[in-house]
Amino acid sequence: MKKILILSLSVVLFLSCENKSTLQKYFVKNSESSNFITLDLTSNILKTDKIALTETDKEALNSFEKINILAYKSVSTATVQYENEIKEVKAILKEETYQQLMKFGSGNDGAAIYFVGNDDEHIEEFVVLAGKKENGFAVVRVLGNDMNPTHIMNMLNLLQKSNLDLEQLKPLQQLMK
Repeated sequence: MKKILILSLSVVLFLSCENKSTLQKYFVKNSESSNFITLDLTSNILKTDKIALTETDKEALNSFEKINILAYKSVSTATVQYENEIKEVKAILKEETYQQLMKFGSGNDGAAIYFVGNDDEHIEEFVVLAGKKENGFAVVRVLGNDMNPTHIMNMLNLLQKSNLDLEQLKPLQQLMK
């Protein structure tokens, strides 16, 4: 009886382990690859100590935790690799976990914004996929608690008003070259 219980528990545990691709797994898998640039930014990238923050600004800042960026720099000799990588990301973003908010451009040239959350007022993650075949693509994950689209707009305004810590963005310069 004990052996049957252990065997049953083992089977349940084995079957419950999902092997589904996620953006988190994709980031981890590619973070050490020389084809990718990874960057993790925290809320301290915004130097807001010298600007007056409204209650709405404070609320937006408090909902924000961090930003993860994974960028693939396209090389003219590796178009098949580019196609495979962008296809993998798009397949992950087609999962029901990710809800598309808006899309710009067409095909592989453009951008799309997705979110993860129960509804558009309690968002845990915003995802931006942007790319151009000649340059490459980037996946940006904005992670937080109970974010909403207004918070994101307020964060963008704060980015413009604040003294941005550009040191944290240095790794992205490789992508721009």
